[in-house]
Amino acid sequence: LAVRLEVLERNTLEIANWLVDHPLVAQVLHPALPSCPGHDTWARDFSGSTSVFSFIFKDTIAADQVVEFINQLKIFKIGMSWGGVHSLAVVYPDLQRPNQDFGGRIVRLNIGLEKVEDLTIDLAQAMAKIS
Repeated sequence: LAVRLEVLERNTLEIANWLVDHPLVAQVLHPALPSCPGHDTWARDFSGSTSVFSFIFKDTIAADQVVEFINQLKIFKIGMSWGGVHSLAVVYPDLQRPNQDFGGRIVRLNIGLEKVEDLTIDLAQAMAKIS
């Protein structure tokens, strides 16, 4: 289990960092990233991170484009996860925060044990089809 969790964490952080630099992404919500709200608490209380996180598309991307993004994924399957070995993606309901409406632009990912390069290619090809 420890080996599996290490691989999941490493793969997830690679994907999260790739998303941080993507021009269609407004924010990546992964607690291990310093730019994520709550990072300080995570850094204080945890020594590792999970394979489940979310990202928010920029407001130039409409909710129907986000659904199309999900539908274009080939390796990622559609579904929710708590950290399994298969990569999954789903449009996540907007977070209920005062004065924030993300308009259906939040995607929740679970990064599995597939090759990071394959997952990155899958994400890139799906994003290219909506931009």
